Amino acid sequence: MATAGTTAPTRSTLSVPTMAMLVVGSMVGAGVFSLPRQFAQSTGAAGALVAWGVAGAGTLMLALVFQMLAVRRPDLDAGVYAYAKAGFGEYLGFFSVFGYWASACVGNVTYWVLITSTLGAVFPALGSGDTFLAVAVGSAGLWLFFAIVRRGIQEATAVNRVVTVAKLVPIVVFVVLAVVAFDPAVFADNWGGSPGSGTLLDQVRGTMLVTVFVFLGVEGASTFSRHARRRQDVGRATLLGFGSVFALFASVTIVSYGILPADEIAQLEEPSMGGVLDAAFGSWGTTFVSAGLVVSVLGAYLAWTLMAAEVLFVAARDGDMPRFLRTTNEHDAPVPALLMSTALAQAVLLLTLASERAFDFALELTGALVLIPYLLAAAYGVRLLRRDRSPRGQLVVATLATLYTAWLLFAAGIDHLLVVFVVYAPASVLFVLTRGEQGRRWFSPRERVVLAVSLLGAAAGLVALFTGLIAL
Repeated sequence: MATAGTTAPTRSTLSVPTMAMLVVGSMVGAGVFSLPRQFAQSTGAAGALVAWGVAGAGTLMLALVFQMLAVRRPDLDAGVYAYAKAGFGEYLGFFSVFGYWASACVGNVTYWVLITSTLGAVFPALGSGDTFLAVAVGSAGLWLFFAIVRRGIQEATAVNRVVTVAKLVPIVVFVVLAVVAFDPAVFADNWGGSPGSGTLLDQVRGTMLVTVFVFLGVEGASTFSRHARRRQDVGRATLLGFGSVFALFASVTIVSYGILPADEIAQLEEPSMGGVLDAAFGSWGTTFVSAGLVVSVLGAYLAWTLMAAEVLFVAARDGDMPRFLRTTNEHDAPVPALLMSTALAQAVLLLTLASERAFDFALELTGALVLIPYLLAAAYGVRLLRRDRSPRGQLVVATLATLYTAWLLFAAGIDHLLVVFVVYAPASVLFVLTRGEQGRRWFSPRERVVLAVSLLGAAAGLVALFTGLIAL
């Protein structure tokens, strides 16, 4: 074990395919298996096409920003957090790293809820993933993966490569079979969505947090930039991973509208991909998709566990998190950061016992938490490009990425934003602890303004939660 305040030597050995697999592995998780139902609840085929166009274009702009920043600022590791700090100061950088980390941990809980609820069809004692046995099984999984990841980044990414390939197979098979069973007449009937779906803009807005959730991880290669063989490889891996996943996600959604009426898709049990296959080919569809879901979710959980620990480690190494988080072991694994991530996921998993809609709200909260780090990173791209008088095309890309993430915050709604403040505000204790270790003043005058805004937002969020205006 390395001593506190030191790090093991960095081994820059991750290739483009390996980092692209990290991107794909982190993006392809639980969300893809719920896409038919999640989209059908908000929109029809027309709205889905528009939503994927907006989400794909916006996320592509964001991916291009990460690619550009990886090349222009090779001195910055763990991109999402580092870019926020470089552009807007230590406190907002701290909020960015904490929000990104918390998003990963909350998202990881949804994975175990989905696994146990899927297995609940075979083992009724697991229920919908919210029973004591389900939480016990999920807890065992949490700590098993802790043991795997603490053996080092190289060993974990090797497992991730195998799991990523395995989990793509059932998704590709679903798309192929759905194309075979595709009925143009059903698709035409689903064009405008179910009655009462609202305007096209309302329908598109209703899908935005879903697309954020499934696109989480597009920055995966940037997060592990310190392990890349060459900085240029980070951008290549990001674009390769994003393009592959976007094509897959859009296909899963659109072909489903040619199998069942939208209102029936909206009522399917999760994983809704299985229900779509059942309607077309018989009862084996749910079993097939459920098996793929378990493999996919385990792979996504591994990728996000890696990223959560890596971000905490780099922030601590740069003096923006408490010193104990910068410790690594002989395998270059940031064990204290990994332990803290697993502990938070364990705490949230226990809280699911008291929640009526743990999976849906955790999915939405995961997306909302990460929007502020994304927005700050994109805005830093604009700031950097304007300062350096870069080509106008790059500035347009960064501006579009910033506008897209700002639109996502609006689409998320005020309730999710207030809950984000509830999560963010208490994190300032870690910021105070870090400043205290360095013998510095806790907050500058400008940082006090940010602190006040976060505390007011958290207070409003708590009032809304206790009065029932926001339901967990």
